[in-house]
Amino acid sequence: MEPKVVWLFVFVFLYWAYCIFWGIKGALSAKTASDYFIAGRGISLWVFVLAATATSFSGWTFMGHPGLLYRDGFQYAYASFYAITIPFTGVMFLKRQWMLGKRFGFVTPGEMLSEYFRGDVIRLLVVIVALCFSIPYLGLQLRASGFLFNVLTDGLFSVEIGMWLLSAVVFIYVASGGLRAVAYVDTLQCVLLASGIVIIGMIALNAVGGFERLNEGIAVLSQIDQKRTPDGYSHYIAIPGVIQFVKNGPSAVGGAWTGMMILTYMFALMGIHSAPAFTMWAFSNRDPSPFAPQQVWASSFGIGLILFVFTAFQGLGSHLLGADPAMNAAPQAADILNKVMPELGPGKQGSVVPHLINLMSTTAPWLVGLLSVCALAAMQSTGAAYMSTAGGMLTRDILKHFIMPDASHGTQKFWGRVGVGVIVLGALVVATFTRDALVLLGGLAVAFGFQMWPSLIAVCYVPWFTRTGITVGLFFGIIGVVFTEKFGGQIAGAFGYELPWGRWPLTMHSAFWGMLVNMGAAIILSAITQNRDAYEHKMKFHNFLREHAAISPEKRSLIPAGWIIALVWFFFAIGPGAVIGNTIFGDPNDASTWMFGMPSIWAWQILWWALGVFMMWFLAYKLEMSTVPSIKVEALVEDIGDLGEGRGRIEAKEGS
Repeated sequence: MEPKVVWLFVFVFLYWAYCIFWGIKGALSAKTASDYFIAGRGISLWVFVLAATATSFSGWTFMGHPGLLYRDGFQYAYASFYAITIPFTGVMFLKRQWMLGKRFGFVTPGEMLSEYFRGDVIRLLVVIVALCFSIPYLGLQLRASGFLFNVLTDGLFSVEIGMWLLSAVVFIYVASGGLRAVAYVDTLQCVLLASGIVIIGMIALNAVGGFERLNEGIAVLSQIDQKRTPDGYSHYIAIPGVIQFVKNGPSAVGGAWTGMMILTYMFALMGIHSAPAFTMWAFSNRDPSPFAPQQVWASSFGIGLILFVFTAFQGLGSHLLGADPAMNAAPQAADILNKVMPELGPGKQGSVVPHLINLMSTTAPWLVGLLSVCALAAMQSTGAAYMSTAGGMLTRDILKHFIMPDASHGTQKFWGRVGVGVIVLGALVVATFTRDALVLLGGLAVAFGFQMWPSLIAVCYVPWFTRTGITVGLFFGIIGVVFTEKFGGQIAGAFGYELPWGRWPLTMHSAFWGMLVNMGAAIILSAITQNRDAYEHKMKFHNFLREHAAISPEKRSLIPAGWIIALVWFFFAIGPGAVIGNTIFGDPNDASTWMFGMPSIWAWQILWWALGVFMMWFLAYKLEMSTVPSIKVEALVEDIGDLGEGRGRIEAKEGS
């Protein structure tokens, strides 16, 4: 057995031991259902900062993101702005959701929304969104972990066997310890994820020969590139305009990543923090103090820096390390190549990271083992959280609410563990038997999460929206996402029809089209279904939020500035204005004009990343959208699920 495989098993064993330790510890400390499902609302500041960051940036960030940078270049690198747009959703909603959860004893988002709207259909739709998010997303992570072990053990384990073995340990610690175990394991996973990306980036940069050599190579790459934008630039270092009026967005000339595609794709990724799982993360905190540091410093600054620098080293650097057949065949590239990676054929970009890790197999086999565990931790960090929270929603919103309203704490914990098992088994079955559809299903997940925005806007800010408007809007939003994705086209094709608009019409992501019909239906139906009694009921929540979450009077004058900063940033950083970045710091076709020694698009992205960190700081701290409220939040009930008829008890408590 090769030394790298021995080290791989050593580090995996140590990592698994840590996971199972916290699973046992979490099981021993979970006395009540709330302890199990939301860690007794007692997660501390730094545990949440690290755990929420690990949950937000999954194995896709570690494994898939560098691969697409390799394939699509810096036009795809705009996706790295999800380091800012994902926590932007958290800035909008997490603090207010925590306050509602603390005040009214909510454990799941279904409980919060059904209590707010006084209806159960929205509860069921939230569970559906959670399952549609969790199962394919988890399946992607588990299959990627099996693929990683298949590559790094030189085929000792098949993808399927590795996937099932690795998922067993995740199930054990998540099912036994609940969200508390997930949180404490995620703290280590966050450190491993971030350090692993940095180390692999440095390995790639060192193999290339340094930063200057990397940019020389990018210049050559852009010269030999046969895929050009409408303006005649290499697709590696320019986006192909603001929008293209094509039937299928992926077929756009010069690449799919137009300004509007980037913007609407960022909408989809904003669905990670608006997904039902993150509502439960919000409820699990002792207070909102972790929200701002997680959103501004850990995510926007820390992960953003890592993505725009070290992930770029990995993706673009691989072209100079032998992975790109076109570069290998180009005479002008002969002096800058270091052919240490195998050539990657079309569609093989997913193996970029495993091959970069394997560069150390002879000189530092122990590092191969460590980096492999970093990748494994990245892939399991998100999956574990979605397993735990989806299992909690199945138990609380389906079993307890509809079937066993008098379920004891022990019964809820038992069925919560069964729910985790159902989620894991479903994900493994999907990952094993629907390989071709798995990526398509995974692509639906985050767009589904984004469809929760109208309901969260309603419960956190706007009492005007009605139950009918939000419920029907959410339903149509899900349908809109499905039928502007390739998966929807396949469904239509099975019945002998062809969708006239294709996938991502007008180079705009399915998350946008889903939200268009979602919000449209919500506004129209809310306008015609207003009800005075329902409005007064909702105002109990909004009056509480206005009293406890309102910005300090001396800072109210800053609100217009917050709107302006956010709108300008979205337009120029990840929207139509991003096209300016193609040329503002130099001609993409002439490396001698590159102002900072790098392509203009890369410098533009780094500039707007820094401005994005400022925007997040301004919103989270200056406008107090993620800080601890100045008025202490007193709980009316500790856990609505412990009350039987929770709604009547809450209203009675309010009346007293």
